[in-house]
Amino acid sequence: MPQIEYAFLADAAEVQPGQKFHVLGGGVTRLSGPTLPFQHPHLALVVGLRLSANERNREHDLEFILAAPDGTKVASSSARVVAHGPQDPNDIILTLTIDLWNLTLTTQGEYSVRIMVGGTERKRLALVVTQSREPVPEQRYLA
Repeated sequence: MPQIEYAFLADAAEVQPGQKFHVLGGGVTRLSGPTLPFQHPHLALVVGLRLSANERNREHDLEFILAAPDGTKVASSSARVVAHGPQDPNDIILTLTIDLWNLTLTTQGEYSVRIMVGGTERKRLALVVTQSREPVPEQRYLA
């Protein structure tokens, strides 16, 4: 079963197959807004899967769930991924990014990002959401 080499949240990320990945604002662990609920415009989940030579060129089920402190599902996604490539005895790392647009965060507390490979949870990230006392400047993203 593939192992998770790394996983983190970022403001934005871009992955091109077989090349380096690019991250802006990596390592997001806290979000705050002036009132609750609030809507956060964008986060990117970056995941690096370590695959052995035997795991290459085969399908692997990947799933993630963002859950509120009470366990309520806020967002989720699933996919089948395949790392194509020539026979090589060395492990490879397949990097994926998942965009999370317009997240509505309703309560304070520790949200969790659960990452599953083959139906088994392999990694869990914490995301603490708070209400700030000071106004937060508006963030604008161009698409």
